[in-house]
Amino acid sequence: MPIYEYRCQSCNHELEVLQKLSDPELSDCPSCHQPELKKLISAVGFRLKGSGWYETDFKSGNQKNIAKSDAASASDSAASSACESASSCSACPAVA
Repeated sequence: MPIYEYRCQSCNHELEVLQKLSDPELSDCPSCHQPELKKLISAVGFRLKGSGWYETDFKSGNQKNIAKSDAASASDSAASSACESASSCSACPAVA
């Protein structure tokens, strides 16, 4: 659940509230009890930047990117299954 920040327009009281996305927005200030709360826009608690955590973290030696190696093996298996019924095709090297 996200944490939302609110500020009262009447008394400038600020608070953070843990709410569901489907919960209604708060309006009454817990400090002055006026219906003057406004939701603030704030920075998120994490940042997604760079090429991804899996590229650099938890690796040792000559480990490859898992996503790239999975994609390569998937394309290899698709090519081999397409050519199994034919003896040769223009996409595959000639079988000796």
